[in-house]
Amino acid sequence: MKNKLIAFLVVFALIAGAAPALANEPTEATIVPDVLLVRPMGIVSIVAGSVIFVISLPVAIPTGSVGKVGRRLVVDPVEFTFVRPIGDFDYQLGTWMTGSDAAQ
Repeated sequence: MKNKLIAFLVVFALIAGAAPALANEPTEATIVPDVLLVRPMGIVSIVAGSVIFVISLPVAIPTGSVGKVGRRLVVDPVEFTFVRPIGDFDYQLGTWMTGSDAAQ
């Protein structure tokens, strides 16, 4: 009985470890909503983030946080909308190499 339990746990661990690799494959169920809903909302968030970024500049410049604010309000929505593979909702923001990052 103990050996069957150990074998079951080993098989379960192997299957559970492989599940995230299988979950990253885009399917029609993830592609269609991404293209029809999420990408257009991303474009709206780019515009809204840009407006909020410009409004926040009087506070961000003296505190030296222009880069961080710009990254969160403008660059991350651009990366999410235009760089992220279609249907991949597990994409990690910040992995996109910009010009200054590529030189390093």
